[in-house]
Amino acid sequence: MTEPPASADAPTRLFPARPFVGASIAVIRGDRVLLAARANAPMRGVWTLPGGLVEAGEALAEAALRELQEEVGLTAEVVGVLSPTEIILRAEDGRTRHHYVVHPHAAVWTGGEAVPGPEALAVRWATLAELSGLDTTPGLDATVAAAFARVCAGGRPTGGTSDA
Repeated sequence: MTEPPASADAPTRLFPARPFVGASIAVIRGDRVLLAARANAPMRGVWTLPGGLVEAGEALAEAALRELQEEVGLTAEVVGVLSPTEIILRAEDGRTRHHYVVHPHAAVWTGGEAVPGPEALAVRWATLAELSGLDTTPGLDATVAAAFARVCAGGRPTGGTSDA
């Protein structure tokens, strides 16, 4: 799949001069986390957390919540920031094809039902144990485990049942 053309004032995401900053959100509902299958390259069809690039002047948590709404139509309350994840994909010649630094957030579901938007092929609620059987983005299992720990440590209600 080819990358969309960059505007005159925006750097291309393909073979970038520097990493792109992204934000994602691990929305917990009961004993499950919301996952979205990526609709775009890189990693089309791979399960991950809703998220995307941070816009200039936008706080990381604001970006994560905006992306959640745009991608799947949910609302959530952020309860903490998790350790960043780097996604670096290289071309056959060793050049950096893609480089993203993604700042994930732990959150609890507050409303809506997940529906795939233009950036998601599909959505699903999954348990931590189910992640091992899915094709996921690098480090997703550790990020989701940290999100569950953060939500549970805060003693916050997770707004749903295990059959969500």
